[in-house]
Amino acid sequence: MLAQLRLALDKAGSPLRLVPTHTSMEQERALVDLQHDKHLDVVWSMTSREREERLLPVRIPLDKGLFGWRVALLPRERVDLLKHVRTLDDLRQFTAGQGHDWPDTAILQSQGLPVVVSSNYASLFHMLQARRFDYFPRSVLEIGTELQNPRAQQLVADPHVLLHYPTALYFFFSPRRPELAETVRIGMERAVADGSFEELFKQQFAHSLAHLQDAERQVIELPNPLLPSATPLQRRELWFSPTQLRQTQVAPK
Repeated sequence: MLAQLRLALDKAGSPLRLVPTHTSMEQERALVDLQHDKHLDVVWSMTSREREERLLPVRIPLDKGLFGWRVALLPRERVDLLKHVRTLDDLRQFTAGQGHDWPDTAILQSQGLPVVVSSNYASLFHMLQARRFDYFPRSVLEIGTELQNPRAQQLVADPHVLLHYPTALYFFFSPRRPELAETVRIGMERAVADGSFEELFKQQFAHSLAHLQDAERQVIELPNPLLPSATPLQRRELWFSPTQLRQTQVAPK
């Protein structure tokens, strides 16, 4: 998402420059660091009510909601594990793997889907191979890159099911740095208005959209109980809307 941040700063006419951190952090540690204005100035992450209460979000989804479209990673020898899944009840027969502090975990659990969690991202790939759980739902933004990683050599993308829940990937800032959040908000709004945000979206995410154009996948919609009421769902220009999906199964609330 560095390209979006550079675009926002450019559109805002800001002289600020980007300096990457050299410290590797788990997601929650990074958010705590940001909250207290220690080492980080900005983090991009999936939104939730709790995160928006602690931090300052710029409410323009960097991915136009693609982060909520999910394809499962599976062991290669179990590629057809979800072949007969048509409904949420069908999916409840299988156990997902997720990070212990990911909003996705609570979303899946809210619909009665069994979830095994880990505090270590890399260990989830090994746990999947060891059948500690059955499938590992990944965003269409992540799965292509992850499949190229050596730890995923024996894994494949599930060809049968596509999960979706409304969510947004935002830039978050420390509540102690409202001026920085406002600068980026202004730049992002200008990029949306002049079309450069949409152009960058198409350029960056064309490969990810291929997963959404596979009409053979069974789509299962999940409500998102963590979605803040301030989420700008009414601004249609901010959200991707696939037009080639069929047979959507909506989970009961």
